[in-house]
Amino acid sequence: MHLKAEHPFRGGEQVRADELDLMAIRPLAFVAMPFGKKPDDTRTSTIDFDAIYEQAITPALQESNVDFIRADQERTGGIIALSMFERLLLADIAIVDVTIDNANVFYELGVRHAARPRSTIIISGKNGALPFDIEMIRAIQYKLVNGTLDAESTAGLRGALTARVKDTLANPDPADSPLFQMIAGFPGITLPPGYVSTFRDLGDDLKALRESLAEARLLRHGEDHAAAANAISAVEQGIVPITDTNIELAVEVLLAYREVGADDELIALVERIPDELRGKNDVIVQQYASALNRRNTGSDRQHASDELETLIQTKGLSSETAGLLGSIYKNRADEAREQNSPLQALGYLGQAIDWYRKGFLADPRDFYPGVNLCALLAIEGSPKSQEELKGTLPAVVFAVGRLGGIASEDYWTVATVFELAVLGNDWSTATQATIRMVALADTDATMLPATLRDLQRLVSLKPPGIDLEHLTAIRDQLAGLISA
Repeated sequence: MHLKAEHPFRGGEQVRADELDLMAIRPLAFVAMPFGKKPDDTRTSTIDFDAIYEQAITPALQESNVDFIRADQERTGGIIALSMFERLLLADIAIVDVTIDNANVFYELGVRHAARPRSTIIISGKNGALPFDIEMIRAIQYKLVNGTLDAESTAGLRGALTARVKDTLANPDPADSPLFQMIAGFPGITLPPGYVSTFRDLGDDLKALRESLAEARLLRHGEDHAAAANAISAVEQGIVPITDTNIELAVEVLLAYREVGADDELIALVERIPDELRGKNDVIVQQYASALNRRNTGSDRQHASDELETLIQTKGLSSETAGLLGSIYKNRADEAREQNSPLQALGYLGQAIDWYRKGFLADPRDFYPGVNLCALLAIEGSPKSQEELKGTLPAVVFAVGRLGGIASEDYWTVATVFELAVLGNDWSTATQATIRMVALADTDATMLPATLRDLQRLVSLKPPGIDLEHLTAIRDQLAGLISA
């Protein structure tokens, strides 16, 4: 007997009934945690949550013989799709990392505790007690050193999590949800039986898609960008048409295109997403506008501006959206300058400054719009702009410093320290940052040249408040290190 599995990534392949039964035997763990690198709650260090997931959580779950899937709400722009709720309600085990006060993670923990009486495992690398509302729950604590999970802590977290997962599966009776523990007869949530198979199918689809995209990304690391884009396109063919049930798969493909620099393919994918789905998702609109700005063919930049301004009208201002608008007008100012249109260039420069200012004021913790605001104020160079630069520069330096500053393990954080030092004529710090950037750039050959291009741009524009002799000297120093 054969059953036909009609779901978006498998494309209607034939799956035998006994194979489905075997799939259902392995328990499923759902991991709710932040993505990427995030500042800790004190903003004194940066935590690489992807490294924690890959080095400790994934091996522990593999050793425990369970299937697993990671929450992807941040990657999909805050989408809480039906499949997200299904995972929280139906996963045999939920692992929740509460190291930082991440709203998405705590929301997911609340949904899980309201739905399931047991099998929710909390882990934390927080330096101190858990938040009051969950401090009574037995959590697995792990130690971070300057935001990093060292070898000893990795082994400790992996071993403790493996033991807890196996114990939870072997002894499913004790309740760990405060609601079920404290409120007699609390009903929880029960879904119809049909949800289970659909849920597992979508989970398997997402896991398979991510594995395929990971293989495609490896081609990019081998500098074969065209092959990487083609491999991602092949994956994309399995998720058409794009609907509200597979939109998160589409966002995964979109982000993969961005990583390999496939702007044409990214733009084409977004334009295949129905308008009502596209407009609900900040990440889709932001990445679409960013790709249009980079491609810059015909009316691309105007289209990008329109998309971002519409997003602000519907969703409100964010530092990310305002920063992207700033970058569009900065590029327009550069083009107008190259075309010998100084008045037009000055107009675009003013708009870029305005958007970067709005972005930094929207979230002064986000140094990206702040450092760009400082750079453009220096370039504009009027007494008013130089006065604003004097007031803004320390605030951006403080924002970067709270993320580790020159001691950070993140190249772009150190590169920002370097740029701020140049803008502030702090040549001693600029030299120290140069040495640190060289040490951090070993893994990516594009990093130092990108910083050098920004520096060359400053040299060519001769900002009136920056010592040109020192600026040229440090430009030459960085160029020499790259060519060595």
